[in-house]
Amino acid sequence: MVRNLDLTALRSFVAVAETGGVTKAAGQLHLTQSAVSMQLKRLEEAMGLALMDRSGRGVALTQQGELLLSYAKRMMALNDEAWGRLTSDDFEDEIVLGVPHDIVYPHIPKVLKQFAVEFPRVKVQLLSSYTINLKERLELGEADLILTTEIDCPVGAKVVQSSQLTWFGAQDGRVWKKQPLGLAYENNCLFRPIVVEALDKAGITWQLAVDTTHAKTVEACVSADFAVHACLAGTQPADWMEVPADANLPELPEFKITLQRAGSANAVLVDRLAELIEDAYASQSTPARPQHLQAV
Repeated sequence: MVRNLDLTALRSFVAVAETGGVTKAAGQLHLTQSAVSMQLKRLEEAMGLALMDRSGRGVALTQQGELLLSYAKRMMALNDEAWGRLTSDDFEDEIVLGVPHDIVYPHIPKVLKQFAVEFPRVKVQLLSSYTINLKERLELGEADLILTTEIDCPVGAKVVQSSQLTWFGAQDGRVWKKQPLGLAYENNCLFRPIVVEALDKAGITWQLAVDTTHAKTVEACVSADFAVHACLAGTQPADWMEVPADANLPELPEFKITLQRAGSANAVLVDRLAELIEDAYASQSTPARPQHLQAV
């Protein structure tokens, strides 16, 4: 059977223990002496323990009372912290989080869910765009916190994860066997010029089979085996596979996922959101590159 301690009675108990008497505790709590005495009596009856030694002139704690006092103080502190965090006007605000669309999953949804539990009166606007655009928005003060994908970590940024840029195609696909090699990319994707340069250096002819402004178009075309695409390992859709090693596509660089922040007016909120993001990435090791599959 679950038994619950009465927080109101506990608060009276702590006040009496700290002030040394019912009269002073009643004044501190803005209650009558009889109300405080009744709460103490109710607490003792509920626990079946004598918490106060009333044999002397003052009020002293019994051994059980001293033990309870330690717990009660911690419970009151946690209660007051939770109440303050959830109801204070200091935490009624809006912050803007920028994340490149290809790294929104798997971490950002659960981060936003946890943040909403802790700060239900704070609105988080999720801005999904390219790294270069997110950095511009941060500089203009239009974003409070951004995630970016970078080859080198910018000054002032924090690396939360490193991941390999990797070639992917359709499950059981064959498009990487064809020449010229078909690519699917969005117009402003950071990875696109890097991929093109690597192919040119390797002497591999290519064509832009899919040139779009929508990530879903890229995903659909690669899944249909129209083209290949290179993205960070661990961020690819479930129905993609890593292009087999015998396709002899060039090795691509490792990228860093970084966290960058602006000088926000409400640093407490931004700091906590950043902490949740860091914890989410830290809880999952750097995605391992998938095993190469044999070409069909």
